[in-house]
Amino acid sequence: MINQFRKLSPINLVFLLAYTFFLRIAIFHETHDKLNFDFLEPFARLLINIDLDNAFTPYTNIFIASVLVYIQALIFNRIVNNHNLLGKPSFLPGLMFITGTSLFMPFMILSPALICNFLLIWIIDKFLKLGKSANTITNVFDIGMIIAVGALIYFPFMAMLLMIFLALLLFRSFNWREWVGGLVGFITVFFFLAVFYYWNDNLSSFYQIWKPLGNKFPSVFKINYNDYLVLIPVAVIIILASLQLRENFFRSFISTRKGFQLLFFMFIISAASFYLKPDFRTWHFLLCVPPGAVLLAYYFSNAKKRWFYETLFLLFVLSIQYFLFV
Repeated sequence: MINQFRKLSPINLVFLLAYTFFLRIAIFHETHDKLNFDFLEPFARLLINIDLDNAFTPYTNIFIASVLVYIQALIFNRIVNNHNLLGKPSFLPGLMFITGTSLFMPFMILSPALICNFLLIWIIDKFLKLGKSANTITNVFDIGMIIAVGALIYFPFMAMLLMIFLALLLFRSFNWREWVGGLVGFITVFFFLAVFYYWNDNLSSFYQIWKPLGNKFPSVFKINYNDYLVLIPVAVIIILASLQLRENFFRSFISTRKGFQLLFFMFIISAASFYLKPDFRTWHFLLCVPPGAVLLAYYFSNAKKRWFYETLFLLFVLSIQYFLFV
């Protein structure tokens, strides 16, 4: 299977679609009474009042989520190939993206994090263009606005604001206009939101939006480790990919090295930003899938022993299916 997706063949579009629904057999098989979809943060509903909480039946919800994941995988695959992160174009980034979005049941339904992944993939593309773009200030301003829009959908997405400064450190020499540009883009969206709150004589509620920023990072976690055994194969592949990346690191293009450093920081920030939402759900970690999928794809793109990497991937997929059904 891996060898098939190493080729940039149009038939892989069909295989990828079939694979998307194959991994979701378990959730289609289950009986669902109700699946809520909170499209926007409560503070944004005063600005955009779209009630999609109960707009879809459970199976429609899952089907739409599956289609969105497939579309995201294709966009993501194209971006990774365009920036030559794997050395050669393939469908492996899309394959790993779909696999990553199928690790847990909550990943397979419509959620704010799923919608924000469109924005996350978009800003990954813009970040990777920073070293090549002549008009960087405009690009950074756009990234700031995209992050602000993402925060209206899902507040913890605001943590991506830190990525602007990390990306500028990685790809650009210091220019204070570029550093300010991202903040101005972010503030612009929330400025209009503040104006709207003011017009509705509700400015005091606008100040409440920022309360989660004062949350302390939790020191104690309640984790049912049995729910996360499926991550063992992921950890094994990531370790193998890291060893492979270290071996090839200084033989890669500088832009590729910086790209992987960027994605590493993005993975950490995406995972850690859960504390900005006291009642966060497992689907929050969908934000970790795009940066993580590149590393998984890197291993399978560069692995040499076919019997080993094909067997490893098969065990990975079987373990996902097993833990989804049990």
